[in-house]
Amino acid sequence: MNAITLISDDKKSTVTIDKGELVSFKKENQEYIHQKGNKGWRKSDDEMFPIIGPIDKNDFKVHTKNGDAIQDQHGLLREMEYAIISSDENTASFIKKYTKNTKIKNSKFPEKSIEKFLFWPFDFSFEKSFSLENGILKIEFTIISEEEMPFMLGYHPAFLLSDSGKETFVANHKEYTLENILHAGSDAFPVLETDKIILKNIDKKDIEITTKGFNNFMLWTEVNNMVCIEPITHYTSYTNQKYSEKNMRVLNGIVTFSVCIKII
Repeated sequence: MNAITLISDDKKSTVTIDKGELVSFKKENQEYIHQKGNKGWRKSDDEMFPIIGPIDKNDFKVHTKNGDAIQDQHGLLREMEYAIISSDENTASFIKKYTKNTKIKNSKFPEKSIEKFLFWPFDFSFEKSFSLENGILKIEFTIISEEEMPFMLGYHPAFLLSDSGKETFVANHKEYTLENILHAGSDAFPVLETDKIILKNIDKKDIEITTKGFNNFMLWTEVNNMVCIEPITHYTSYTNQKYSEKNMRVLNGIVTFSVCIKII
């Protein structure tokens, strides 16, 4: 699958998508997405599904009405490949389909995990759609499954920073610093019960991120040159990793979530 480039109607914004991964978002030739190969994270974006967070303390198991599933950190969706549905000048859509109990090879094994294969006891399809307007990128996630499937969902985009350590983040009428995020470490810094956050950049325009369906964010980085601003349905560092359908949302057929990334 070749990379796809979207162009806004005013020709000032472009988005590049490689195999369903957002690898570039530029406005007036200024890049806003972390570039793979730079220090920080090895990807530019990803999805966390059907669970968020590490699961080793739960013996890599999720308890469901269809039996126990074996998962690893942030779920098995990221181990699957997207197939393209459609694309044009402003839009592109991709899909992953999963058949219940199919074993998926775990890329963390054996260096970072004892589980060689992962599986989930429900059928589902996961669609990711991009739509670019003038300086605004909308990303929509549509999940279809059989009835009563438990799930968590997180979107994991990484944004390019100045490497100065001076960027700040505004949400819930509060301002947070990059130092706050670095101090949180692997737990990630929670910004809960909000659908909007603003990244105050130092060397370029600011970014406003608004969501529907998630209602929470967590912020993560280990370096000064990038940050992951992640819309999430659950902040799992508050749950002691008790992974069962009692601590998850339940999907009955179809559900849609969205994220808008706006250069302001």
